[in-house]
Amino acid sequence: MSTETREYAKKLTAQMTLEEKMSQMLYESPAIDRLGIPAYNWWNEALHGVARAGVATVFPQAIALAATFDEDLLQKIGDVVSTEGRAKFNEFSRKGDRGIYKGLTFWAPNVNIFRDPRWGRGHETYGEDPYLTGKLGCAYIRGLQGPDRDHPKAAACAKHFAVHSGPEALRHEFDAKVSRHDLYDTYLYAFKRCVKDAGVEAVMGAYNRVNGEPACGSRTLLKNILRDEFGFEGHVVSDCWAINDFHLHHHVTGIAEESAAMAVNNGCDLNCGNAFLHLPKAYEMGLVSEEAITEAVERLMEIRIRLGMMEDYPSPYADISYEKVECPEHVKLSVEASRRSLTLLKNEEDFLPLEKEKICTIAVIGPNANSRDALVGNYVGTSSQYITPLEGIQQYVGEEIRVLYAQGCGLYKDKVEGLGERKDRMQEAVIAVEHADVAVMCLGLDATIEGEQGDAGNEYASGDKLGLNLPGLQEELLETVAAMGKPVVVLLMAGSAIDLSWAEHNPNVKAIVDCWYPGARGGKAIAEMLFGEFSPSGKLPVTFYQGTENLPEFTDYNMADRTYRYTDKNVLYPFGYGLHYGRVRYEEECVSGERTDTSGEVKVSASVINEGKYALWETVQVYVKRKESLDYEPGFQLKGVSCVHLAPGEKQRIEVTLSPRDFAYITEEGDCVVRPGEYLIAIGGQQPDEESERLTGQRVTCLKVEKTGSSISVEY
Repeated sequence: MSTETREYAKKLTAQMTLEEKMSQMLYESPAIDRLGIPAYNWWNEALHGVARAGVATVFPQAIALAATFDEDLLQKIGDVVSTEGRAKFNEFSRKGDRGIYKGLTFWAPNVNIFRDPRWGRGHETYGEDPYLTGKLGCAYIRGLQGPDRDHPKAAACAKHFAVHSGPEALRHEFDAKVSRHDLYDTYLYAFKRCVKDAGVEAVMGAYNRVNGEPACGSRTLLKNILRDEFGFEGHVVSDCWAINDFHLHHHVTGIAEESAAMAVNNGCDLNCGNAFLHLPKAYEMGLVSEEAITEAVERLMEIRIRLGMMEDYPSPYADISYEKVECPEHVKLSVEASRRSLTLLKNEEDFLPLEKEKICTIAVIGPNANSRDALVGNYVGTSSQYITPLEGIQQYVGEEIRVLYAQGCGLYKDKVEGLGERKDRMQEAVIAVEHADVAVMCLGLDATIEGEQGDAGNEYASGDKLGLNLPGLQEELLETVAAMGKPVVVLLMAGSAIDLSWAEHNPNVKAIVDCWYPGARGGKAIAEMLFGEFSPSGKLPVTFYQGTENLPEFTDYNMADRTYRYTDKNVLYPFGYGLHYGRVRYEEECVSGERTDTSGEVKVSASVINEGKYALWETVQVYVKRKESLDYEPGFQLKGVSCVHLAPGEKQRIEVTLSPRDFAYITEEGDCVVRPGEYLIAIGGQQPDEESERLTGQRVTCLKVEKTGSSISVEY
């Protein structure tokens, strides 16, 4: 940020009365007409498109975008989202509409780590890996904010800071106890990258406590770490009504005035909620100083100035036309993102793609076959068109193939009709499959049962999952259809890992595709994939487990036995796994040198060859592991990604540079250290693990590098 805007903010704030300053710290900030400050509502959402403000391009959910592993794609999407946000803001402002969800401060991305597959909000994230989350979060932020910090197109917000990933039912009272190793190794890394590498404008606190301190009023998190260690210069916003939890649920304060003062004194500038209505009384009680309030308001005014909300500091984006909202170019990108996210988990005997000329009738079965909710996830805008898998298949095959549809069962209830009998749609599915050559089963979840407490209608777990099985009668429906002997393709539409062990091992289930929540027009991409218009190329950003038996308690924030970095127990589909139509081969893997000192870079390279007949995207993954790791340290860790497009038969040479930070480990004290010794570096299209090798039939080459010299500390 420039000196000019900082001084402008100071000058503007200095002209306010104390009461006016306090009024600007509420998410519904009133106008101060005498100073030329318009009213502004800070609350807006843009997780995967402009949300909750009418029509916008609805991209695949964040977890689906993570399956692309592609920074460039995420930045393009962020750029489109902020363009549409600007177009809507410009027009709404001209009409005098400055209400909620109409502003330029987007409370996205969610860079929490999806540490446990039961967490209902995990589909808002970029998965379980800190490195990938950091890379994709930064890319989306760059897209949202644009290249000019003094004139951002929008303001992004990294949330929820910190150590936040369920359980939803306890979030207002829960104390996440975490070691310094896990704090820095897992929970803070993506936030640091968003601050240091992408210059994120805002950070949102979390509901929970962290080691006893409520996150939205934590001196450790907001002052010591975020501002002092990370060098964050933007503003901090509370999660919505989280400050009230200080006295109502966490009981670290006694009254609302104490809670409001605690938040401000420890670095929270903006209140989503009503706690800061108590700031005047808190000031009278001597709990908070005018200096602390002034400092917060200066930060808030500064970003509003840079966004162009003051007449004498205009924005270069003020003329973006409303014609940009859901324009053909943006819709095309959303469908491309859907294509890129589809993740092929099983393809027995190359059953997919389907051949039109060999099929007379196809049965499309399942509660998600014709569900709009299963397309979009949560925090979502309104699309002018939705294409479900059923509709996509119908549109693709036209009159060439008969398409039969049966819902089969409800998403989680045991009947579809209110007065119906249990399993009232099951036999309809059986009849449809009897008359078909192949069954396409659309199973899974949607954001009405997997999501945020209060939004999800999951009365059993407040949006979280109790286990990893398909809910309701879906497993029975699958087993019933598969028992009929017809070939079955399972399309999973969900935002998290589901235990698909039965489907994986059943010989009649020929293929499984994880479609995630693929966006408003996701059915178009799904149909094109099924019939071979392109090869799926997604990779799993989370581990799929066989049940929860080997997972720690959901409330345990210790990372031991969690995610691919710390466990290989009961893994069904590993992180980083995903098949293509055809085969990609790696050869000529090498490193720049077999010995280097602890401060040196290492270049790792390989030739990548598409041996199939389909053009495809390959996600080249580089993993690093110290051969002699300590007990508390992770195993192989993703440290490099390169997404490459390969025509059939094409060969490309890919090189990834690893910095000293990529060889560093976090000590038990939270220090970031590179130690001498032998390191293993794997480069390939998957993890270097036995399960990935079994599933793909391909082994990843591990190279060795010796780091010499003495241990060194590197920047976290």
